[in-house]
Amino acid sequence: MQAGLMDTYRRPLQKRGAVAWVLCAALVTFYLLVYYTDAFERPAHRLGLGGKWTLYGVLYTLAMVAGGIYFLRRHGNSRYQRVRTITVVAVQVVLAFALPIVMKVLGRQEYYFSYFWPLKIEYFYPSVILQQPFLIVIYSFLGSLVAFPLVGYFLGKRFYCSWICGCGGLANTAGDPFRHLSDKSPEAWRFEKASIYTVLGIAVVTTVIVGLNWAVGRQHPSFSSFAFGVQRWYGLVVGGFFSGVLGVGLYPLMGTRVWCRFACPMAAVLGMMQKFGRFRITVKKDMCIACGNCSTYCEMGIDVRAYAMANEDVKRAACVGCGMCAHVCPRGVLRLENRPLRWKAGQPIRVYAVDL
Repeated sequence: MQAGLMDTYRRPLQKRGAVAWVLCAALVTFYLLVYYTDAFERPAHRLGLGGKWTLYGVLYTLAMVAGGIYFLRRHGNSRYQRVRTITVVAVQVVLAFALPIVMKVLGRQEYYFSYFWPLKIEYFYPSVILQQPFLIVIYSFLGSLVAFPLVGYFLGKRFYCSWICGCGGLANTAGDPFRHLSDKSPEAWRFEKASIYTVLGIAVVTTVIVGLNWAVGRQHPSFSSFAFGVQRWYGLVVGGFFSGVLGVGLYPLMGTRVWCRFACPMAAVLGMMQKFGRFRITVKKDMCIACGNCSTYCEMGIDVRAYAMANEDVKRAACVGCGMCAHVCPRGVLRLENRPLRWKAGQPIRVYAVDL
């Protein structure tokens, strides 16, 4: 067990007990049925919805709204948590749910404005993105390749992973009761660093192959068949099994950020920018009492206590800036900051710190 607010582990659903295993099995079964069968098509049509994905969107959004209410009742005394939670739920309701439905009603191809490549890998597939209006194409490419990496450098990956992304939004709302279950071991950290950049590499290679197929596939039928196979398997394995079946299904056993931590290609891109950028969690020197609350409630498996006891700022690529470590710290040791630096005589000099 991790040190910290240990009463959490006394609740049957939150201590990997029998109830947690049953819930895990139910979530995994649900996602297997959604992604790989048509079991929900008939219920969706009976409810007047367009298909299983619209039904899934309704359930997902309701889970985030209900989870957001639950989260705010527990942690709403923090202004940062209030604003962050309301923002990520609003983005899900408007940009990831309502607006795509409105576009379909108006006869346009649906588009999820809160998702970008490489998380939404098909938005770089020419056959998909070129069906959209020119301004949306520009929005997709500039957001994915320019705006998001740049903002990630200045503000850290938290601006997306904790404020915009629906995957992170579900983890921080409906998944909040399970955040303490993330593995803090060095072995998990080593696996994380290997797995997440491997998936990013696979996403880049898949995008290139699909793009080449769009350009020359008609002249090379064998390559076209290979490209369609790669595209299909990426969708089934990464887009379906890792992000949904394991990413959400393992909440009750491994915590809420399994997908974000070990496999999300967008998290990998933004994590690289964050590692060399301005965002970090600063530590007040010699103030840590080693209670362990910060490490216990870090959903990304970071042993924040070890950094605090060493008087070392936390600047890990994995950190999503959810702010819970600072929120549960009884002495106010931790603070989320962006630190602009000014170079003078070859040395970085701290100018000021902005608490966001």
